[in-house]
Parts: sequence; C-alpha cells; structure tokens
Amino acid sequence: MVERVVVVSPRGFCAGVVRAITTVERALALFPPPVYVRRAIVHNAHVVARLTAGGAVFVNELDEVPIGSVVVLSAHGVAPSVHEQARARRLRVIDATCPLVAKVHREVRRFSDAGCDVFLIGHAGHDEVVGTLGQAPGVRLMEPDADASHLRVADPDRVACVMQTTLSERETAPAVGRLRDRFPALAEPAAEDICFATRNRQAAVGWLATKVDVVLIVGDRSSSNSMRLREEASASGTPAYLIGSIGDVQDEWLAGARVVGVSAGASTPESVVDEVVDHFRRQGASVRDEVFLDEQVSFRLPSQVRS
Repeated sequence: MVERVVVVSPRGFCAGVVRAITTVERALALFPPPVYVRRAIVHNAHVVARLTAGGAVFVNELDEVPIGSVVVLSAHGVAPSVHEQARARRLRVIDATCPLVAKVHREVRRFSDAGCDVFLIGHAGHDEVVGTLGQAPGVRLMEPDADASHLRVADPDRVACVMQTTLSERETAPAVGRLRDRFPALAEPAAEDICFATRNRQAAVGWLATKVDVVLIVGDRSSSNSMRLREEASASGTPAYLIGSIGDVQDEWLAGARVVGVSAGASTPESVVDEVVDHFRRQGASVRDEVFLDEQVSFRLPSQVRS
C-alpha cells in the first residue's frame, strides 16, 4: 500500500507554456470570435480541451482558417513558409513561439548564412523539429541515436549542430560526440539549446527517483519533454510511468511500493497533478512537496495581446 507521495518541484507549466496559453486566452478576450490556433498550442490534451471550450478553434493547417481571421501559432514554432502562407491569406498572426525555440531558429539561420551544413538533433515529426528544419535550406535531421559515420557535407570545416529544446542531455551529449568525431570542426551554439525548464525538471526527477519506489510522470504521450522525464527517472533504476491522468495508473505498477514520486511535464496543468495526488491522499497516503530548486522565469507576451 502506498504510504507516502512525494511531489517534486519544479514541475508542470514552464514559462514558454504559460506564455502560449495566456496568449490564446488574451486573444479570446480581445478579438471577436472565432480565434483560430494552428496545431495544439502545447502538447497536452487537457489544455487543448479547456481552450476549445473557451472558444478557440484548433486547426492543422492555415488553409483551414478563413481569410482575414485571427490565428495563434503554437509554442513549438513554425517554418517561414507558414508565415508566408499567413500573409497570403491576410491573417492576423499572433506568434506564441517559445522564445527559447525562437533562439534555435536564429542559430540555424546564422549558421546557414555562414555557409555551414547544419544538423538538427531531434525527433522526426515533432512540431518543433518541423519548424526548425524549415528555417534554412538544407538543414538535416539527426535522430539522437543515429550513426554519424556515413554523413557527408560540402566542407568538413563548416559544420554546425543545434538541438530540439525538449531533449535530454543524456540523449544529446552522445549524439554531439558522434558528430564531433565525424567533423572535428563542429560548431555549436554559444548557449545550450535544451531549455532551462527541461533541464530543471529532468534534474529534479532524477533526484526524486532516488528517494521513492515508483515515479509517475503526469503528461501527454505527445509531449517530448514528458517522455524524457520518464526516461530520466527510469535511468536511475526506479520504475517510472507516463500517465495522462490517474485513470492510467495500473495496480501492478504499485505492487509493493510504499513511496510514490510524482512530477509533470512542462505542458501539464497543475489541476491534473492535483487529481493524481488527491487519489492517493484519499487512500490514506501522506503527501509531501519537495522543492529541488526554485524556478522564477517568465516571458513577455506577444505585442498583440500585451496589456
């Protein structure tokens, strides 16, 4: 029987997610309906459902948005071609791209303008990856576990790499090492691409996993950073599971567990974490909050919705 639940901080919403969600909420308050949102504003079904209930209309592509309408672009960022399509359709664009993703976009363009072959370390198909690949011609995707020995470039002295912001250092360090073995002159960004919130949550859950019998990561299966948190906890040898809600928990996961650790991905609402914790509390478990580190970061909203 679970006797104690340890909930670690930082967890849940990061500054980029808060900025993106608040952007949609402000747009709904400021502009006549409907307000359209291209793709999931963040990778969490609970967030999308709540904003939909508030009047947001989510679409996959801009050709689904009526000409002249208001559209919010998601936190994951988009390729310049999406902005071109928006201009062609005379859309009023509110760009909620996370500033840390926008930083990676600038790095890609800078390296490309300098004549470098640019590699993006990331996972194929992720919205952030799709947007980053579109920032300059010829940017190539390298999966974190890919072999670099076969790669060819125009000039081995002009090669650079950037990274998807929601990866783990456990994934990226070996990948960069393989690229550097192949191209010793490899250039990297001056500042890390993995975002501070991703690093902080991974460090916190790694610490948590050493203190408990089982770790539950509350997050969406479409959320890259949530999946990385589960992997980080598992790397310590502690069983770890990704759940969308308390209904996903299987009894066999908790067999013999006295202490359960809980964290949450950067796009997970605290209300969903509360539901998980309250479930164990109702069964008689005590609950303790542990602050691994204090995260005090915020980003300014886009100018169109700034008060």
